[in-house]
Parts: sequence; structure tokens; C-alpha cells
Amino acid sequence: MNIIIAILMFSIIILFHELGHFLLAKANGIRVNEFSLGLGPTILGITKGETTYSIKLLPFGGACMMEGEDADSEDDGAFNKKSVWARISVVAAGPIFNFIMAFFLAVILISCIGVDKPVISGVMEGYSAEAAGMQAGDRIVEMNGKNIHFYREVSMYTYFHEGENVEVVYERDGERYETVLKPMYDEESGRYLMGIITNNVREKGSFLSNVKYGVHEVGYWIWTTLESLKMLVTGQVGVNEMSGPVGIVKSIGDTYDASVSDGYFSVFINMLNFAILLTANLGVMNLLPLPALDGGRLVFLIIEAIRRKKINPEKEGMVHFVGIVLLMGLMVFVMFNDIRKLFI
Repeated sequence: MNIIIAILMFSIIILFHELGHFLLAKANGIRVNEFSLGLGPTILGITKGETTYSIKLLPFGGACMMEGEDADSEDDGAFNKKSVWARISVVAAGPIFNFIMAFFLAVILISCIGVDKPVISGVMEGYSAEAAGMQAGDRIVEMNGKNIHFYREVSMYTYFHEGENVEVVYERDGERYETVLKPMYDEESGRYLMGIITNNVREKGSFLSNVKYGVHEVGYWIWTTLESLKMLVTGQVGVNEMSGPVGIVKSIGDTYDASVSDGYFSVFINMLNFAILLTANLGVMNLLPLPALDGGRLVFLIIEAIRRKKINPEKEGMVHFVGIVLLMGLMVFVMFNDIRKLFI
């Protein structure tokens, strides 16, 4: 059951991403030759108009294959015949649709369980929060200039910035106060702590409040993804800690197994949270300025918009080809690593 849920989740998220490309391509008069879900050989295909809609053998991935996207074409509906701004909108639409999906899912999640507001319930003896005079009821507003909307942002900030002093702005009785907290290493938890305690109570709000926090929820996952990538690039975490489809399916399965004993509502909430994480993550990853990704294509298009002259298609195609080869190599490595972890 958990594998089926994972495949459905992946399929819907990827389909929505490709739907963004598809809809903007159609809106700009670009011919879409094939709109597919999955990779590999076609197991089912239906042609309607100029587009073939197909389902592939492997349930991961998808594609919106446009005329003239990767090769010259004289067709009036070819991708390369449209204005640079039309092409930018088509390429950017996939990641943007991922963020839109994350937003709607976040509003549903928050409507169901409320918001974990950054209000502390107490302080730990001997830590900097106590020394600074913080107390129960204080609401954390900023940490080193970063706006804080959820309590989990507090713990994640200290995780991403281990041991660093933190300039904290907090509210008490409508007044704002500033202090500097120095995290201390806790042997028992193995983490740096500021000594803040919360009972993690969630508060439900109005529809407009849910919409507002839905935006913040998407922002939280974008920030978390970028900070995680930063740790990977700087060597704070190793490549072995990366997860691909196999690792993600296992995580979804583990979450499902841990939730099912608490009832289907718990399963629904946890799967919803996972879907928000995955679709926001996919949006961020696709916007990275790397060859073969949407972000890499946007780099070439932005350069074209600035130069007002197209880049040699053969040279751009070669760059993207090398990017695809390297990306596939990374995917194979990550998949092998995920499979190896299953037997550890």
C-alpha cells in the first residue's frame, strides 16, 4: 500500500509540473508533440489533435515534448520560433506550478491542523534564553534578520547554523525586545540548544489566516531546501545523505507505517505534509541554474533576452546533453546508495 501511495504522490506532483509547461505552451501557440507521465517505453497512448497523451512504463518522471525545443524546426508552432519571453514563461511554468500546488496543499493542511506558532512555553535552566530573561508567552519574530512564522523554523535555524550566536527579536504584551542568544551543546540530544521550550500547540485560524500561512509554509520549505543544498555544497553533509526516488519511497513508506496505527486522518496529514515537501523541493531543484534543468534553460534564455540574439542551438544543446549525462550519473549513484541503505 505504501509503495502505491508513493507512486501516486510522485505521479501527481510530476504531472502538475509538466502541466505547467503544457498549459503555457498551448497558451503561446507552441505545438506539443507528446505529453507523458513516466519514462521509458509507452504502454498507453492516445492522440488528440496534434498531441499524443501517453503513460510510460516507469512511473517516475514525465515530459512535455514540444516541437523545436531541442532542435531546429520550421513549424510555425515550434518552440524556437516564439519570442524569448514566451519561451521563458513556458520553461518557468513547471517550477511555478510546483509552488502553486504546494500552496494549495499547505492551505488544506493548515485548515486541518492549524499553525505551530513560534510562542515559547518556557525556558531551560542554565541556557542563554533564561539568561536573556525570556519567558513563557514570548513570541519569536526574527532570528538574525530572518522572519519567523512557525516554531519549527526556530529549531531548523539552529540546525542549519549550529553554534552561531543568534540575534533574536521577540514580542511580549505587544512590545518588541531584542537579545542575543548563544546556543550551547547538549550532550543528550547531540544538538546546540538556546534553551527554549515549546509545547508545540497548533492554533487554527480563519480562511484568510490559512491562506497567509499557506504562503509562509511554501516559503518555509523553499528555505529548508536551499539551506540543505548549502550544507551539501559546503560539505557540512555528505553526498551519501542524499536521497533519490528509492529513498523517498522508503521514507514515505516508513511514515505511512508509523501513522496508520493512529488512524487514516493521521496518514492523510502526514502524506499531505510529505507532498508539500516534495513539490516545493522539485520546484527549487528545477530552478537551479544547471544544464538540462529548467533553471539551466532559463539561464540561456535570459542571456538571449539581454543580448537580443539567440545562442547557437548546437552549443546550447551540447551543454544540456552533458548536463543530462552528469545528472543521470548522479541519479544512478543516488539510487545505488538508496538501495545499499536498505540492507544496512
